[in-house]
Amino acid sequence: MSERAGFRSAFRRWRADRPFWGGLLLALGGAEILLTMKASMKVVLHVGMQGLAGYLLPALMVLLGLLILFNPAQRLFYSITGVLVALGTWPTSNLGGFFAGLLLGVVGSSLAFGWLPDQEPRGRRRRGRKGVAVTGAQQAGEPA
Repeated sequence: MSERAGFRSAFRRWRADRPFWGGLLLALGGAEILLTMKASMKVVLHVGMQGLAGYLLPALMVLLGLLILFNPAQRLFYSITGVLVALGTWPTSNLGGFFAGLLLGVVGSSLAFGWLPDQEPRGRRRRGRKGVAVTGAQQAGEPA
């Protein structure tokens, strides 16, 4: 039982140090688009570059999502590239995996772009702000 609790706390620490949900959503969006592609590779090779792009762009989305998870220092570049690639799946991959993969990719890239590494969790910041605002107003002598 303690091994499981140790794994959970280690995973939570690992997850807190990176834009986890952004990378995960971007990778899931690429995987969803890849799953909606029904043509076999024989057909793709006959179609040409347009058909090949239908497989390359979602595969690149999965790769960028994994890179965001495992190399968060470069998240800005990966997230900007991820949103451009996700938007590129619109004409090449069944309307971006029937909109679902496209939306997952854009939202995931946006989350990764907006992630700030040195912020404390939201609950603590709210309590801290209230306490600071009240003490700041009290020190200034303003009425509450």
